Amino acid sequence: MEQTFNAILIHPEDNVATVTEELHDGDLVCYRNGVDICTLTTSGVPIYHKVAVTDIPEGQPVLKYGEIMAVATKHIAKGSHVHTHNAASAVS
Repeated sequence: MEQTFNAILIHPEDNVATVTEELHDGDLVCYRNGVDICTLTTSGVPIYHKVAVTDIPEGQPVLKYGEIMAVATKHIAKGSHVHTHNAASAVS
């Protein structure tokens, strides 16, 4: 049986993945990290937005493409939608 993925982790050190379809509360996120297949339950994420693949404490960097792209403005739980309501640009 072929595995279906609905998120993309771009760099192995990223703490967010981009979802490729709209996900609702309780949906399973499935992505690949190297050879490993990873899954987590989400609280809901709009299509092409980011989902936290680990807990991200307030003040810690949000990593995408292996780079800091934002900073968490409050604690972001694994599986949560990551966007302007809980992260701010790391560029001043």
